[in-house]
Amino acid sequence: MTSTWIPLKTGPHPQADRMAVAAFVCGLVGVLVFNVFFGPCAVLFGVLALARGTIRRLRAWLGVAFGVIDIVLLVVLSSVDGSVSWHL
Repeated sequence: MTSTWIPLKTGPHPQADRMAVAAFVCGLVGVLVFNVFFGPCAVLFGVLALARGTIRRLRAWLGVAFGVIDIVLLVVLSSVDGSVSWHL
């Protein structure tokens, strides 16, 4: 039995592809916890991945979108609570 090597689908810059996935994960995690850190990281990673030419453009854009949602969520919940940190 021989094993077949299946190449990973990566673009010319695999670091940019990993950065797009990191942006998506940071944005998604930031919606739930510690969005003051994960939100800006998601935006930064997503923009850098798009600038470096990732083939995972949808994940990069979703990372940017979730990062912006994280920041907006932080601002809204902090203004309702009246402090920099928020809790439910």
